[in-house]
Amino acid sequence: MGRKAAIIGGGVIGGGWAARFLLNGWDVAVFDPDPQAERKIGEVLANARASLPALSDVPMPAEGRLTFAATITEAVEGAEYIQESVSERLDLKHRVFAQIQQVAPDTLLGSSTSGFKPSELQQQAANPGSIFVAHPFNPVYLLPLAEVVPSEKNPADKIEAAKEILREIGMFPLHIRKEIDAHIADRFLEAVWREALWLVKDGIATTEEIDEAIRMGFGLRWGQMGLFETYRVAGGEAGMKHFMAQFGPCLQWPWTKLTDVPEFNDELVDLIAGQSDAQSGHHSIRELERIRDSNLIGFLRALKDRNWGAGKVLRDHDARRATAFHTGEPAGAPLVMAQMQVLPGWIDYNGHMTESRYLFAASETSDAFLRLIGAGMDYVAAGHSYYTAETHIMHLDEAKLGDRLTGTLQVLSSDEKRLHVFIRIQKGDDTVATVEQMLLHVDMKAGKACPAAPEVLARLNPIAEAHKALPRPASVGRHVGQRKQ
Repeated sequence: MGRKAAIIGGGVIGGGWAARFLLNGWDVAVFDPDPQAERKIGEVLANARASLPALSDVPMPAEGRLTFAATITEAVEGAEYIQESVSERLDLKHRVFAQIQQVAPDTLLGSSTSGFKPSELQQQAANPGSIFVAHPFNPVYLLPLAEVVPSEKNPADKIEAAKEILREIGMFPLHIRKEIDAHIADRFLEAVWREALWLVKDGIATTEEIDEAIRMGFGLRWGQMGLFETYRVAGGEAGMKHFMAQFGPCLQWPWTKLTDVPEFNDELVDLIAGQSDAQSGHHSIRELERIRDSNLIGFLRALKDRNWGAGKVLRDHDARRATAFHTGEPAGAPLVMAQMQVLPGWIDYNGHMTESRYLFAASETSDAFLRLIGAGMDYVAAGHSYYTAETHIMHLDEAKLGDRLTGTLQVLSSDEKRLHVFIRIQKGDDTVATVEQMLLHVDMKAGKACPAAPEVLARLNPIAEAHKALPRPASVGRHVGQRKQ
């Protein structure tokens, strides 16, 4: 039985939470009285399955089990974590919390509320210390931010445990130190939204023109540098102090209407809705979601390549899940060294794993073996490494998107300076590729081969000795174009 999360409220946000937990290997129980909840969550989950794996460079865990509970009690029983995402009505949330805490008073209980403070949520609760704000952003399954807001009644260790769970599912828990209405991000968004409503109401700009101003300009900067770092750069070599001195006086100018609110009436609603329909009405909501997700994948992967911003969160999440898969001490069988999954970035126009990724899979397998014998990155940093001198690869079968692959390694021979290995990339019982490699141990500073360190040989030699009893693979020593025997 896997770890269990309970999701109370299965709308867009609740569905996103369910997808985030499920695709990270948790079992999920959902409670929502809406008869359409199962269909709606199914659609959100379909979007998540098509997008979240594209951000990962290590295999996704096996998907958890999704169930729909008939009652809140059934949903939360046995849950390690509970996320509430019901409508923004404080009386409704209080009733939901009361039902939850009748059976799970000590279980971590996060609320997706965008506006209420934790102290308001905790009123009349059986155990207020378990209730806190965990405010995400849509789509929850792609965007890492979760604003974690405790009150004075939350024990510090409970909040740290909640933050760790959020990290485990690939999120970035931003700990808000003081509770405040609407937390941090939505207060900022509300200010931008209010000014945008005035610009439309006063006929200055349409909804489309405002969106273009954001996505063609400062929105791109914000996505990777935020607000203050963007303005620091704008200050030039003199930095932030120069920027503040240069633009500080404009804070006194009557540029915005942030202290005034446009009257929220039918006329304003019709104006905004009409312009929005003209701007985006030719796409269905599902189409817009898929367009949004595809664009976010591109942005996030670019940031991941640079280990920056939200991309650093993705790299850290990969690192958490990237573990060695060696299955035991040297024995009379090839060593299982790597478990991999064919990801969206691995496939070509035919939908098959692209040629370079077969070699990448072999490299992952041999790198894991080098770490096993003590020749990993610390060894390289000290000035020595195994260099691949020769490789022969045979493509035997196709691998497709989502296929799970296993990399095994057999030592054919070794001495102080050389390591001759045979790698199999397998899909279940089928071998999709074999790779024969000769590696030379090198003194990187001298630029020439040299004996490996005694501690490396002490780990390598018993494995090589055990593998002498293994059958020699038929394709060892083949040359390109040689006919099969």
